[in-house]
Amino acid sequence: MSEETRRGSTELMATLLLRDADLLVAMDDADSRWPGGGLYAVDGVIQRVGPTDSLPTEADVVLDGRGLLVMPGLINTHHHFTQTLTRAVPAAQNATLFGWLKTLYPIWARITPEAVYVATKTAIAELMLSGCTCSSDHTYLWPNGARVDDQVRAAQEMGFRFHVSRGAMSVGESEGGLPPDSVVEDEEAILLDTRRAIEAYHDAARYAMTRVVVAPCSPFTVSRDLMRESAALARAYGVTLHTHLAETRDEEAYCREAFGVRPVELMEQLGWMGEDVWHAHVVWVDDAEAGRIGRSHTGAAHCPSSNMRLASGVMPLRQLLDAGARVGLGVDGSASNDGGHLLAEARQALLLRRLATLDPAALTPHEALRLATRGGASALGRDDIGVLAPGMAADFVGYRLDSLGLAGGVPHDPLAALVLCQPPNVDLSVIDGKVRVQRGQMLDVDVEALAREHNRIARVLVDGA
Repeated sequence: MSEETRRGSTELMATLLLRDADLLVAMDDADSRWPGGGLYAVDGVIQRVGPTDSLPTEADVVLDGRGLLVMPGLINTHHHFTQTLTRAVPAAQNATLFGWLKTLYPIWARITPEAVYVATKTAIAELMLSGCTCSSDHTYLWPNGARVDDQVRAAQEMGFRFHVSRGAMSVGESEGGLPPDSVVEDEEAILLDTRRAIEAYHDAARYAMTRVVVAPCSPFTVSRDLMRESAALARAYGVTLHTHLAETRDEEAYCREAFGVRPVELMEQLGWMGEDVWHAHVVWVDDAEAGRIGRSHTGAAHCPSSNMRLASGVMPLRQLLDAGARVGLGVDGSASNDGGHLLAEARQALLLRRLATLDPAALTPHEALRLATRGGASALGRDDIGVLAPGMAADFVGYRLDSLGLAGGVPHDPLAALVLCQPPNVDLSVIDGKVRVQRGQMLDVDVEALAREHNRIARVLVDGA
């Protein structure tokens, strides 16, 4: 790619021009694609998209897109950043969800503010290199003084668009919950700190870089009172709601025993359905429940790799989409996926859907990429990202088309090749009009040093030293 010329400040550039991309894909309703295309942005907002000869010729930052397929940045709708510290832990390699959690809870109880900060940076770097420009995170343990603030600081330093969740667990084993009592919090303290986080960091404005999400962990880790009060708090501030839902049969059995209803009905009783809510997983729902989720325009994060890794089940994706649910992709925790490559997750979604239905047309490559872009934006409640068009945020990525893994696919359908072939890392990433990855390398981040520090913390965490 990319020859870059700069004039003026190294902070936010007033204007940015991308030109001569081999293929620019807008992911809009018209499926607009421009060979030799480009875009022009001012103050992080796209002003023009189309053929390069229709764009201005000068800007503060000029990017040469030759050799690249350029598309909207990918959007991740469910993750647990701190779980990058517990990848491939031997005792959790072959467990189902509840056993996996019980193995890892005592390890996560040793997490420190430094661990949260470094793990957040590590997870963001991995996502960013895969093509992700915006992600939510669902951290629900805050031990040893760790706070939402540690994640916000890391994301701001990385220049990453971030929906940070103030997650929580409040019902320990002694009260019938799954987690040990040592990792749960007092519910009044949870609500107070959630309010503090919203007031300190939530930005409701269009093109916001940081938004705060209210996110009690799951039906088996919090009380119904906390779920109700969290929903009321979120709606008082106009922020979104997120939790796990219907991930496993064990969860369904727990809800039946503890509450006398299935998980979806529980969420309906607690006010956790609607356009300001999205749930993770949504695997064990029947057709009627999928219809109710869709009619309420509730969102869902599809996490195929994690669901396969833990043998949890398969989301009824088509039923949810057809019913009107807002569905995006999530890599989920990097100890249940053990990876954070969002483009690879789009490929996994396609393969799993086809296998589950025995239908090779059950999900197309373009539909998989739509889930990873526009679907993710919709699930997060955003209308300013996920499409390359005037008035949208200047969040876009470029993949090299001359890579070995795409060889043979590019001449026929380069966009489909991104999903069907070996998923590459990005060559270029621009977030909020700022170049964050160039020539495949992150700018202003020493990735090797970050990985070394992350591994040091992971060893201490797991060994308990």
